[in-house]
Amino acid sequence: MVLQTEKDIYEAKTQEIAKQLLSATGENRSLFSALRDQMRPDDKLLAWAMSNPGLRVQLFRFIDTLPALRSNAEIAAHLQEYLGDESVELPAALKGMLNFANPDSVPGKVAATTVSKSVETLAHRYIAGESIKQALKSIERLRKEKMAFTVDLLGEAVITEVEAESYLQRYTDLMAELATASKSWKNVALIDQADGEALPKVQVSVKLTAFYSQFDPLDDKGSEAKVTSHIRTLLRRAAELGVAIHFDMEQYIYKDLTLNILKKLLMEEEFKQRTDIGMTIQAYLRDSQEDAKNLIEWAKQRGNPITIRLVKGAYWDQETITAEQKHWQQPVYNDKAATDINFEKITQLLLENHQYIYAAIGSHNVRSQARAIAIAQSLNVPQRNFEMQVLYGMGDKIARALVEQGYRVRVYCPYGELLPGMSYLIRRLLENTANSSFIRQDMENRPVEELISPPTVKDKVENSSPTPPLPPSSFHPSADSDYAMEELRLKSQTAFESVKTQLGKTYLPLINGEYVETEEKVDSVNPSNFSQVVGKVGLINVEQAETAMQAAKTAFKTWRKTSAKQRADIIRKAGDIMEQRRAELSAWIVLEVGKPVREADAEVSEAIDFCHYYAAEMERLDQGYNYDVAGENNRYIYQPRGIAVVISPWNFPFAIATGMTVAALVTGNCTLLKPAETSAVIAAKITEVLIEAGIPKGVFQYVPGKGSVVGSYLVDHIETHVIAFTGSQEVGCKIYADAAVLKPGQKHMKRVIAEMGGKNGIIVDESADLDQAVVGAVQSAFGYSGQKCSACSRVIVVETVYDTFINRFVEATKSLNIGETELPQTQVGPVIDEKSQSRIREYIEKGKAEAEVALEMSAPENGYFIGPVIFGNVPANGIIAQQEIFGPVVAVIKVKDFQEALKVANGTNYALTGGLYSRTPSHIQQAQEEFEVGNLYINRTITGAIVSRQPFGGFKLSGVGSKAGGPDYLLQFLEPRTITENIQRQGFAPIEGAE
Repeated sequence: MVLQTEKDIYEAKTQEIAKQLLSATGENRSLFSALRDQMRPDDKLLAWAMSNPGLRVQLFRFIDTLPALRSNAEIAAHLQEYLGDESVELPAALKGMLNFANPDSVPGKVAATTVSKSVETLAHRYIAGESIKQALKSIERLRKEKMAFTVDLLGEAVITEVEAESYLQRYTDLMAELATASKSWKNVALIDQADGEALPKVQVSVKLTAFYSQFDPLDDKGSEAKVTSHIRTLLRRAAELGVAIHFDMEQYIYKDLTLNILKKLLMEEEFKQRTDIGMTIQAYLRDSQEDAKNLIEWAKQRGNPITIRLVKGAYWDQETITAEQKHWQQPVYNDKAATDINFEKITQLLLENHQYIYAAIGSHNVRSQARAIAIAQSLNVPQRNFEMQVLYGMGDKIARALVEQGYRVRVYCPYGELLPGMSYLIRRLLENTANSSFIRQDMENRPVEELISPPTVKDKVENSSPTPPLPPSSFHPSADSDYAMEELRLKSQTAFESVKTQLGKTYLPLINGEYVETEEKVDSVNPSNFSQVVGKVGLINVEQAETAMQAAKTAFKTWRKTSAKQRADIIRKAGDIMEQRRAELSAWIVLEVGKPVREADAEVSEAIDFCHYYAAEMERLDQGYNYDVAGENNRYIYQPRGIAVVISPWNFPFAIATGMTVAALVTGNCTLLKPAETSAVIAAKITEVLIEAGIPKGVFQYVPGKGSVVGSYLVDHIETHVIAFTGSQEVGCKIYADAAVLKPGQKHMKRVIAEMGGKNGIIVDESADLDQAVVGAVQSAFGYSGQKCSACSRVIVVETVYDTFINRFVEATKSLNIGETELPQTQVGPVIDEKSQSRIREYIEKGKAEAEVALEMSAPENGYFIGPVIFGNVPANGIIAQQEIFGPVVAVIKVKDFQEALKVANGTNYALTGGLYSRTPSHIQQAQEEFEVGNLYINRTITGAIVSRQPFGGFKLSGVGSKAGGPDYLLQFLEPRTITENIQRQGFAPIEGAE
């Protein structure tokens, strides 16, 4: 089956106009061959990229790195590292240029200068200028060619509130300078007026997210309040200056919130009359047609038109990757032809409603523009009500052809420094050199009929599922909640309301299938508000612990013989129940341990994944291995060990407790779960889930109790076979030592699996993308207030970028919202309890004695809060650089170079997680080989390991045992056996293949 645009009244006219436009641009249509022959160096770079996919990838990676390089020697070295890669087939000219032995040599410097100038020239093709003066020159040249413009201010990603304020100021300054310059511009009838109405000569394009560094759909109301105040300021100033404002559209996650904010704001009486404002629709989004219809209905109610800019979309790769990584539905069309079809449908929709909205058709595809003109002509759309748009440097030929035919053309002109503008350049280069790009196809002299034919797409290509279908027995990862969806935000709010009605209930231990009373009960409180009791938890005594152990011993006789499939089905069902109760379980995590909403949701995903993954893994291991030879069968199989004691932590009270527990259960062991006291209510919720899933009595028991009493008793017990522990190094080492002692009557050695924390470092080298590094360090250090085993507590920065990094790191951290974690805007919540709060404060005082305080934030007093603290110029061997603090405290260490950074990173007793921000291939390679950590993350955050994808665990004093969520983990709960059977009888045995 093939989907395509239906034949209609506009098609014949579309073809006719498209041919006219192509004819008008035809004299330059041999560009691609000219590029190959002899053109400027920047043209050669483009031609090489088009002809060689491997070179294209490496070349664009090098271009992305180039602005961070500070000398010709650095440029030459990176040029060799990127383009000398085995995957790259180099053109002869480029191969000759790279043939130098030393980056600091004369040939090396020549190569560096040649390539960097070529890239700079290439950038100036797509960027209207690095300064307002340069941009004005470009704008005035466009106006001489009878083209209108809109200016977009390139800049670093807005990751701090200082930068958000600066963004607003820069735009108000830009508008004032453009408005002043425009007073001397001669009137150009084609672009400065339409149907007797004067049009604004100046237009700027802005991005909503840049007005608030913490813009987040989860906090829709808070984001709206912050952004709206800035937009009002901008719109008022624009009105005074006579400047039109257009709002760009960014990533899909921000789309609904962006549209909702703008629709609400532009209905306010002050702005309701304005017709010099625009919004954007991206046709590559599957729901864009519905968005366009909604905007038209809204415009009808408003009574005054706004402009809707229709574009195809600039973030296709990013949207596709994000959806696949998060296991969400693909928001974009998979095939470019599907986008083209949708673009034409929305074009028609907009132009057919020209009395309510102004259409701005943004495309470099001749057919797309011809289609718009055909519809506009057929409907007699007034000149004021539609225009064509192209990107600066991308659609020059078609723009001139459209102007010659009397259409208003607006050129989107980004301006700003090349360093922050490099991401924009890369997007343009990707667009220009993609096989599906109209510009490329036009350059390659494709037949006219092919270029202007209606787009078609095979329906099988358009599958919106995130990944190809998996076999039934495979592991299917769980998707985190996408809080850009209003229904999931409402579901979360409803869950909180429901959970709050259940606060203060009593949770009793589960022993041998029955909830039992206890002599002692403790209150588990909300660390965000310690006056709020989440639940009362009954703590068992030693006698009850013994009863539980004997019940487990009895239950083991049956449970060990239960088939692996039956056990896996129960655990898989537990995961399904968790998915159904996701919002409620997240709320319990938020309230009992003070974890922010989005992180609590991700923890539920991890717990679900543990259930599903370990179930699938047990079914795999249950098949065993055959090593048969003629006359002899050899089977390698696994059997459960016996009784497992799980001692779970409070920092991942749901995921880690679930993971250790279900690993023990699915492998056929009877399991006692002793949770941390401060998270025992959440462990009671795990108990509810397992009971509902059908776990037999005595097989799983919930035994909250004092660690020093009950925990020690269970560890020392002669019937304990496996101890799975996550917690502090001190307790973990004691468990390891105690478990090694053979007690009277004990007939086995105990297996200890212990994860004991880390002193995790992130290295930032001189080639790092600092936008990425700052955001990653902030999230890694202050997510869950630094209370993750994987949290970043050291940032090791090469001296050439140290000052820039720490300044932005401090400002980005200052911009975080601190408060109760139930609130959607909160990114930094409390620490777990008063004891932790006091211990962290002691470390802060020690830090002040040995380093500089770069930031110490205040915090609320109604909970166990500690504001983020950043120390600068910390000695690598200092207390706060060596000891695990487990709180929102970060040591920033300055080093001379990458080699010293790696040495400092490895200079602790821990080896759990580590990170590297670098765009130097040799540094990345060396880190992979020499960075001593169990989980190394390159150019991303160092927290948030995903089951199966990133099995988690470390070595040195960070722990012992195989990685959680990995293919070896279940083996620790199993004992392998080999069974050999001689199948000969009187010298006879069946021989495969013999007659």
